[in-house]
Amino acid sequence: MQESLDPAAIDKQPTQQRARERFDRILLEAEQLLIEQGLSGFSIPVLAERLGYTRGSVYAYFPTPYAILNELVGRYLVQLEAMFYSRSEELRRVGLNQGIRMIVKHAADFHNAHPAARLLILGGAVTDDSYRAQERTNKRLGDLGRMVWYGGAALPAGLPDITTLAADLGTACFRRSYFEHGEITPPYREAAARAMTGFLSAYAQALAAPGSSIRSTTPKPAVQKITRRNP
Repeated sequence: MQESLDPAAIDKQPTQQRARERFDRILLEAEQLLIEQGLSGFSIPVLAERLGYTRGSVYAYFPTPYAILNELVGRYLVQLEAMFYSRSEELRRVGLNQGIRMIVKHAADFHNAHPAARLLILGGAVTDDSYRAQERTNKRLGDLGRMVWYGGAALPAGLPDITTLAADLGTACFRRSYFEHGEITPPYREAAARAMTGFLSAYAQALAAPGSSIRSTTPKPAVQKITRRNP
């Protein structure tokens, strides 16, 4: 995830156990500071004071505040992806409507349970690097959706990447809810599910229509030729 990031926005990952514990403690306190004071109150001097560390000991791992924020965003996005992938077989067994509603519910529950993640992911990217990380995650979630959301039904191939666009639509609903209410409310959760379902269903219906020129990503089963033999 960090192959294209500004070096000043990348943390310095420790290798020794004691250093790793300090690294993780800094991140835990940074998360709490964000919850209490938001981005406007977030700084390395304030963080160091809360931890009882020197500023230099924090800078040793995180050259800038953005390095801390990018690491937190990366960790949240990894958790979100892992949660969806762990349910891929379950989602594969259900239809489009139920599958999307399950994904939207899990995502809403995750954001509502993690206020710092909600701030950093839905409040708008804090750096260009975190923006790119979020877009890459939406792409991977779209790839997951291509595998599981339809439970075996056909999806059109090629551009546009409709499953990633569906993930973008759901995220947009979440962001609007966060902006207006500070959390993902049930009406906006429902709006996300409807937006994603309606968008993908339109493509599925077009694919199934007679004479459709849309190509499917799902291979057609081989037709077995049966030769009748005269008795």
